[in-house]
Amino acid sequence: MAEEMDNRTKLVVITGMSGAGKTVALQCFEDMGYFCVDNMPPSLLPKFWELVKHSESISRVCLVIDLRSGQFFKALTGAVMQMDNEALIDMQIVFLEASDSALVSRYKETRRNHPLQREGGSTLEGIQREREELAPIRQASNLVLDTTNVSPRELRATLTREFHSNDDNGFSIEVMSFGFKYGLPIDADIVMDVRFLPNPHYVDSLRPLTGKDKPVYDYVMQQEATEAFFEKWRDMIGMTLPLYQAEGKSNLTIAIGCTGGQHRSVALSERTGQWIRDTFAYPVHISHRDINKKKETVNRS
Repeated sequence: MAEEMDNRTKLVVITGMSGAGKTVALQCFEDMGYFCVDNMPPSLLPKFWELVKHSESISRVCLVIDLRSGQFFKALTGAVMQMDNEALIDMQIVFLEASDSALVSRYKETRRNHPLQREGGSTLEGIQREREELAPIRQASNLVLDTTNVSPRELRATLTREFHSNDDNGFSIEVMSFGFKYGLPIDADIVMDVRFLPNPHYVDSLRPLTGKDKPVYDYVMQQEATEAFFEKWRDMIGMTLPLYQAEGKSNLTIAIGCTGGQHRSVALSERTGQWIRDTFAYPVHISHRDINKKKETVNRS
């Protein structure tokens, strides 16, 4: 039975009050690796499921269904109940709501009309009408989240805690080396400068090599300062990665720089990336932005 449950397609339906954070929620599920569809008409759910059922690559789906579907929304409860009876679906309904005052304030900030706000009517009237129409699906929901005093970041963190599993690729790490002489990487979240370490560039036999070559890698790692640094660097990275994930971040770029991006930064990036792979379950990609810059300069000249 457990194996059968594991093979079921995960289907999360996000619905709720307009302005309560459904767009933020959908982006969060997209970052967790779900196949996401916004504003799905409920009447299309059975046909959509037939497509998913025959797909070998889609195992997690997130749909946003709300009153933008107009008259089609009335079919939501029936369509959801029909889907819930499917043996191959593990379905959960997430309902987002907020207080009247919070929703009115958000609509005033965006200067948009509520979808149920009739001509000449107020935003509050539209919100109250929406609550009435959503009452049945709210009652059938598995998870109700009130976002009145919740920031987008906090909402993402809550959803990540609720729906992230160990086999999700919802948090990934990029470890990259670079050379300061070519500029800082603009997409880095953490930047570490290792120019304080002895430079293999000044060793004639090592100069034409890179930190991926064993002689350079060993030279860098055999320095007493390298071991002292890496011990503290490892502690800092090990402490912060789970905190970044808990905050709802989907990917993190760690950039390690030296002067030219050839030797020290390359060796430390390789070691750092491998340590993260060995310690955590996160997908890790190691890249070296400037490792070929010197060769390109020589070829042009």
